[in-house]
Amino acid sequence: LTKIATQFIEYIELMRELDLEVAGEFLVMASTLMYIKSRELLPLDQQVLAEGEEEEEDPRWDLIRQLVEYKKFKDAAAQLHQREAEQEKIFPRLPGKQEFEPSGPPPRPEVSLFDLINAVSNVLKRFQQREEARDIFEDKWTVSEKIELLRQAIAARTALKFSELFEQTTSRTEVVVTFLALLELIRLKHIVVSQPTPFSEIEIRRATTAVVAAGVPPASAFSTGGTPGSTAGKMPVATTDIPRPS
Repeated sequence: LTKIATQFIEYIELMRELDLEVAGEFLVMASTLMYIKSRELLPLDQQVLAEGEEEEEDPRWDLIRQLVEYKKFKDAAAQLHQREAEQEKIFPRLPGKQEFEPSGPPPRPEVSLFDLINAVSNVLKRFQQREEARDIFEDKWTVSEKIELLRQAIAARTALKFSELFEQTTSRTEVVVTFLALLELIRLKHIVVSQPTPFSEIEIRRATTAVVAAGVPPASAFSTGGTPGSTAGKMPVATTDIPRPS
């Protein structure tokens, strides 16, 4: 007991410099150990039970349970320490720069029927104040002829500005016929109309190239406020001949 008490005092002095919580746990363990040893030194008939202790209960079992529990934590701490040492030797490969597929150009703002009507109204204003004397001709324009001319013009170029459709027109009637031909090609989804930027001039492109570039289905290339593929907001196109007025 003297040897145990001496070791106990030395350990307490060491724990004062380290951690009081650990020292408190050791005090409980050491006190339990000294109690068990002191009981073993006495004969069985002279042993006095502690308050609340049953006669058949052996304090050594409680100590054993605590030691077993302590060993579990000690083994777990050793495993964690080993894993930490192994992890320090591992240098994971850093993730490389992610490669993304290049996205296409952003979709162009859609052009509504009202945008087209507003644009053709600006063209018609050029003829509003023009009162030139001219001869009467029997020539006439048809929507089908203008459709063919528009197809040829768009096929020869990647894009065509809206104002360029009417550079060679000589009357309001021809402007109307050209505009009807444009609407018919839009209805047939042969061309698409768009604006590179809001409020900029309208551009006309072939549907086979414009739809792929814009990433939108042909049905949405011409927005009139209706559902895709519907005829809501579309102007019926007449294919009858329109004579040139005198």
